[in-house]
Amino acid sequence: QVQLVESGGGSVQPGGSLTLSCAASRSTYSTNYMGWFRQVPGKEREGVAAIYIPSGRTYYADSAKGRFTISQDNAKNTLFLKMNSLKPEDTATYYCAATIRVIWAGNVLRDNEYKYWGQGTQVTVSS
Repeated sequence: QVQLVESGGGSVQPGGSLTLSCAASRSTYSTNYMGWFRQVPGKEREGVAAIYIPSGRTYYADSAKGRFTISQDNAKNTLFLKMNSLKPEDTATYYCAATIRVIWAGNVLRDNEYKYWGQGTQVTVSS
């Protein structure tokens, strides 16, 4: 069992930056993949970025490439999502997720591959 707690959400103007954090109750090395997902009311949850913990290999949705960076601090059991050049369409509730499963690379941004989820943190991008 892994408990995940997100923090760092808030309101920011377009073009601004935010860094989300996800604190895990156990070593991140006890998982295989961790990821960030987001959801807007009435829409499906969308995978934003993921990381393969053993190697640090990262994966990004097209909407996040070049603007978002996922990273891990294994000493602190923490996952991060650095978001730059934020746009109004980035407004959503952001969730941290983890799994111990082996995932085919093409599926790492699919939410049904992840077992453990945080409670979410709201990000609002508005002028």
